[in-house]
Amino acid sequence: MIRNWRVTVGAASTSLRGSAPVTYGLIALCFLVFLVGPASGLNPAYGHGDALLAAQRAYFHRWGVVPAELFEGSAGAALSPATALFIHGSWVHLLGNMLFLYVFGVMTEERMGRVQFLLFYLGCGYLALLGYAAANAGSEQSLVGASGAISAVLGAFLFLFPRARVTSLLPFLFFLPLRFPAWVVLPFWATLQWLAAGRANEGPGVAYLAHVVGFGLGLAFAWVRFGRTTRVKVAPAPAPEGENQP
Repeated sequence: MIRNWRVTVGAASTSLRGSAPVTYGLIALCFLVFLVGPASGLNPAYGHGDALLAAQRAYFHRWGVVPAELFEGSAGAALSPATALFIHGSWVHLLGNMLFLYVFGVMTEERMGRVQFLLFYLGCGYLALLGYAAANAGSEQSLVGASGAISAVLGAFLFLFPRARVTSLLPFLFFLPLRFPAWVVLPFWATLQWLAAGRANEGPGVAYLAHVVGFGLGLAFAWVRFGRTTRVKVAPAPAPEGENQP
């Protein structure tokens, strides 16, 4: 999950808004997987109490990334960075990730195209989790969530739409909604993730390094793939009242 960012992102209004079936499909799939799994607490097949907690641990171990097992050579472990992208540990984890994917994924998909965006999302998400696992090869803690892939979307968004306005809520300004260009907000977020990655052992079990790797991969991909084309260099036209709000 993308968390511990003291700037809460709102919608990036754009005149380029249109259909984004891959983004919406990914969001729907993550919700579906979560609802039928044990983490939602809604599937009676997993029981209650201690039985539910045991089922959750087993579920995350089976479908998540376990760094200590990833490089053993088994096919199941090699696929785990792909399956982990669709597994989330809680409602907060899921809703936070899906909010970010909705806000930044639609415009990025429209710019990249459907097939390229899907391959980009899956590929960068896989590599982000792989990078985290390589840096924590001895860990036996399961890693789940779409944060690495969504961080890549944020990196690509920064390159493609650097001046798109992003609504933010700053705690030290009494949570007043302020609009900043993406080139201000997203590097700030990436810096927080980098700093948090250096203190990962002191806080909750959040894969900050996967966020950093994903963001870097997304930014690099967009630079290589679209660096010779014209980026959106002006602030998009404001959306109609109420449109594109998370």
